[in-house]
Amino acid sequence: MPHGATRPLSETPLVPGVTMPKLISIERDYTAIRAKFDTIGPLPEKAGTPIKGLVLRPDQEIAELAKEHGVARSGPCAGRPLINTDIKAAEMVLRLSGTSNGRLATQGFKALEKRTGTKMADLAEENEGRRITFDDTVKQPQPVVTSPEWSGSETGGRRYSAFVQNVEREKPWHTLTGRMHFFLDHDWMADMGENLPTYKPPLDMHRLFGDAKIGATTTGHRPAEVEVGVRYLTPHNKWSIHSEYQDNLYMLSLSRGGPSLWMSPADAAKIGVADNDWVESYNRNGVVVARAVVSHRMPEGTVFMYHATERTVDVPRSETTGNRGGIHNALTRVLMKPSHLIGGYAQHAYAFNYVGPTGNQRDEVTVVRRRSQEVQY
Repeated sequence: MPHGATRPLSETPLVPGVTMPKLISIERDYTAIRAKFDTIGPLPEKAGTPIKGLVLRPDQEIAELAKEHGVARSGPCAGRPLINTDIKAAEMVLRLSGTSNGRLATQGFKALEKRTGTKMADLAEENEGRRITFDDTVKQPQPVVTSPEWSGSETGGRRYSAFVQNVEREKPWHTLTGRMHFFLDHDWMADMGENLPTYKPPLDMHRLFGDAKIGATTTGHRPAEVEVGVRYLTPHNKWSIHSEYQDNLYMLSLSRGGPSLWMSPADAAKIGVADNDWVESYNRNGVVVARAVVSHRMPEGTVFMYHATERTVDVPRSETTGNRGGIHNALTRVLMKPSHLIGGYAQHAYAFNYVGPTGNQRDEVTVVRRRSQEVQY
């Protein structure tokens, strides 16, 4: 696909791994699923663990886990390290990540040095002998090790900032040219008018799926209850990274102590909601129960719920479903656009947890109403 030019499918021979995804046959023994679930398979030693173009070799770590956790004594996974408890599984994650295992981080940077020709390994060498264990995380939050799994640096106590490795250590960007890209020369991007960063208005979810109109107020499913339609966003959390370290007194004291939905005074007034009232938000995807944070910083017609608040603290039952309210993603779903389907063209490629260019799953609409303040758990 030189210069991002694509030929019509009728003129393109289908070659696995070249003009289409690779096709790999895999045999599954469904009678062994539980045994495999409870053990670490053989691939970490055979294939390594790939991270952003590198492959880490955790042979030593697998041997350590086998010694510490024991191995399966019989069956299809005999001799493989056990992860048959939640703590053992957590220890595996910590041991196999460069962010919590200085040996692997240093190993990865040394491999990266050979590819980039720039000095990298010193970013992790001060922590080469460090291993963060599950017990360590129970005692207190732990600063992580700078690792090639991420683009920032926390070396010497520095706070994380994205792309430090690229800017300060001249590590090439993961793009077609190794530089930052603002112009994307793929045919499909040109067809959509998106060669350069381009504003596209949010999808009209009312027209497409019959969702509520933004700003519209209606009588809800219970008599005399008023609901308001709003756009629903889920930014990264103000008090944590994803779900880490929220359910302790220090972190809960910085927030409302549980799920919260930020909304504008104008939208709150439409449905009679005061700051800290319990509200219920629902759409065709799910339902959320949370406390309202009424703030002038929120524009009318938009609410947001911080990313990945755990359901372990202060999540009451929903009046809509009778079940416990969901987390932020209970109301969302991934929406694909044609540019997400570009593949095999440098940064235009699918990888687990990465769909690019930037995702458009911020078009979701939800309905918010004031619920009974007598909540049940």
